[in-house]
Amino acid sequence: MIRVPSQLYSEYRTFIQVQGVKKGTEGLYLKWLRYYLDFCEKYGDSPGNKENLTPFLNKLRTKHQTDLQCNQAHHAVTLYYNLLRDTQHGNSLPVAVHVQTLDAKPYVEPSVTRSLQSAEPLSGSTAVPKEHGADWTGVFTGLKNEISVRHYSTATLKTYSSWVRKFQAFTRSKDPSLLQVDDVKHFLTWLAVEEKVSASSQNQAFNALLFVFRHILGREFGKVDGVVRAKRKPYIPVVLSREEVQRIIDCLDGQYKLIVSLMYGCGLRISECLSLRVHNFNFDMKVLTIHDGKGKKDRTVPLPTSLLPDLEEQLERVGDLHGRDCRAMYDGVFLFNQLEKKYKNAAKELVWQWFFPARKLTNVPESGERRRYHVHKTVLQKALRKAVQKARIPKRVTSHTFRHSYASHLLQANYDIRTIQELLGHSDIRTTMIYTHTVKSTTKKDAKSPLDF
Repeated sequence: MIRVPSQLYSEYRTFIQVQGVKKGTEGLYLKWLRYYLDFCEKYGDSPGNKENLTPFLNKLRTKHQTDLQCNQAHHAVTLYYNLLRDTQHGNSLPVAVHVQTLDAKPYVEPSVTRSLQSAEPLSGSTAVPKEHGADWTGVFTGLKNEISVRHYSTATLKTYSSWVRKFQAFTRSKDPSLLQVDDVKHFLTWLAVEEKVSASSQNQAFNALLFVFRHILGREFGKVDGVVRAKRKPYIPVVLSREEVQRIIDCLDGQYKLIVSLMYGCGLRISECLSLRVHNFNFDMKVLTIHDGKGKKDRTVPLPTSLLPDLEEQLERVGDLHGRDCRAMYDGVFLFNQLEKKYKNAAKELVWQWFFPARKLTNVPESGERRRYHVHKTVLQKALRKAVQKARIPKRVTSHTFRHSYASHLLQANYDIRTIQELLGHSDIRTTMIYTHTVKSTTKKDAKSPLDF
């Protein structure tokens, strides 16, 4: 059984929700789509060929599927064809399709009856109206270019693209030139009322669409009123005690133990820690420099003295691995932007090697190169989950919890809030102020003149 690609999975799930498929049945629709794609691959035909639908339904009947199940599968595949058409990936589809009429009454959810009646015919003889089925390729290309020009992270591109795809499905691929602020209002309201997303997710969707309107469509939002907003709840981060932090670290092995220790000891985000290179460490000054952190900001933090021996041993291991890689004629580490074009030998220099390298080399299919990447965050997160379970910590612990604990423990030790803000790299002091709620205050409240100290 093949696996549905993650992008298609996301687009199809969003599309069928917008089309009114009853909640709780999305999993069944995804199952029928997976069966259909597997059927097409098995018999060597394109999934976009609508003539595959009839033999697919006949195959289901030979597997003793009921008429209700066959009709639901019919509806699931039909929605898949509509998705291909609306995203302009169905140009190679046949002009007409002949679907076998079932004796039983077609199984259609009550909530989707209206959408099916108003749906455009699958036949290519009818032109697609401009209000639906437009090509959004230019929007996604423009989004990628604008993100690259501003040197935003790939995570930002992935997140914004996801929201734009959902917005595209919601508007049924309405021509971008016809998009209005009302479309955004209805989409944001749908997210809050129907999807019940969190306030942060709704704001994230708003920011993504604002970016598209402003930088790609060349239009301003103006004032967005009448949107049902998801309720924002006050958030207090989970914080571990010093003892709990040590128990988790003791349950880790190898470089995972050092990575988590460094995240807690320096207040690093997981992406900042894993992307450290040899040149980020200044052992003489006992300083760690973080380049291109969140918001492309640099900062320095003191290295924990207790970790210096382990860090120096890790540096020796990195040097030994680098020597073996060079003897094996590898193509270097992955570098960002155009640095390798400017400095052609940088990828093989020791100073640019990852401080926490991955165990195996990565094969690059496009170029046939073998390059070294750093430890992947999912590998670390998996090891961390096991350590938390082994340590029996009754808290919801993630990699970011150690950054929260770092800030809270500094505050508990009466460090100045502005100092903590600089160590964390926060742009706004209000972001750092959240940690005043995580520890018991020891600040004297009574006002007193300095002359009376």
